[in-house]
Amino acid sequence: MNQRTLLITLTGRDRPGVTSRLFTALSAFPAVVADVEQVVIRGRMTLGVLIAYDPQTDIGALWSKVEDIAADLGMEVELATGTGDSDKRRRGRLHVTVLGAPLLPAAMAGIAGKIAANGANIDRILRLARSPVTCIEMDISGADPDRLRTELAFEAAAQQVDVAVQRSGLHRRAKRLIVMDVDSTLIQGEVIELLAAHAGCLAEVEEVTSAAMRGELDFEASLRQRVALLAGLPDSVIGKVRDEVVLSPGARTLVRTLKRLDYRFAIVSGGFTQITDALVEDLGIDYSAANTLEIVDGVLTGRVVGPIVDRPGKARALERFAAEAGIPISQTVAIGDGANDLDMIAAAGLGIAFNAKPVVRQAADTAVNVPYLDAILHLLGLSREEIDAADAEDAYT
Repeated sequence: MNQRTLLITLTGRDRPGVTSRLFTALSAFPAVVADVEQVVIRGRMTLGVLIAYDPQTDIGALWSKVEDIAADLGMEVELATGTGDSDKRRRGRLHVTVLGAPLLPAAMAGIAGKIAANGANIDRILRLARSPVTCIEMDISGADPDRLRTELAFEAAAQQVDVAVQRSGLHRRAKRLIVMDVDSTLIQGEVIELLAAHAGCLAEVEEVTSAAMRGELDFEASLRQRVALLAGLPDSVIGKVRDEVVLSPGARTLVRTLKRLDYRFAIVSGGFTQITDALVEDLGIDYSAANTLEIVDGVLTGRVVGPIVDRPGKARALERFAAEAGIPISQTVAIGDGANDLDMIAAAGLGIAFNAKPVVRQAADTAVNVPYLDAILHLLGLSREEIDAADAEDAYT
């Protein structure tokens, strides 16, 4: 027997008992619940209930009952009937996450227009955060993910917002491994430049660093060239540089929240263990890989010890950490800003370019250009309310 559907939409001032009264009334009829969505904005509720019923149902009586409830509550009601499989449009769902600071109506219009032009439907819109960035997430269906991701990337650049397109599924909340670059990602600035400032060779090091991060120079060669300029620097300077290191805004919140969710967190750096070891201890990081400055008789020799952690080395570290944690590569996230992060971004299940060079933004699955590292949590489906609630729970316990 061909099932029919009825979409009931109630709109009006939010108050306790609206949902209960509606479902109590519906329970008197031979119908099943196919879908429910509810949102409250500024005290105003929109409740949508999709029910399926057979043709023998007294739909007129059902309509009358729902309209009586709406009138009693002072709410508006809309009823729409249909036939067939009500879930067809929901197959192959995607999450489209939009970040803006500020997020302007023109940006939302542009993003929504591209979604419509791809023949897709927006099934649900939810605000994940309003401060310090505004984050809106849309559940959509009916789009080719690769084509939509490409078109939205161009629109995001034009509208000066960040947009991520991800497949829907449990993997967004599954246990993951987050692997992050350090310099200009977890922390502000480049450690080697802080060291160079004490050695009096900052201008030379900055020039080589910029070329390496743009992908114009081989990273290993550029690192050895820059470290050589530090020869003769007393190792007491390292302690001063540790004190000068500044975490990126939101870094502590990001790491703390992920750890509470039982994620594993790792850092991989073309910088130096003399600095990253302190970050590991301070933030409770699970895994780390970095280069080590050679020190003899209390003085930097201008050389590094052991294999260089370079572009392919970062990807190998990601794979090693995933194996140690027992986490599939598909459940890893790599975050970086420079050309030496490209291999690990390509290897990870989700690659994120954070305030990155153009070559990295083009290669990554998504780019975050706001200066707040904890905005990355929204790409994993976490709302600001959930993050704040976790902080409050920790404070209480």
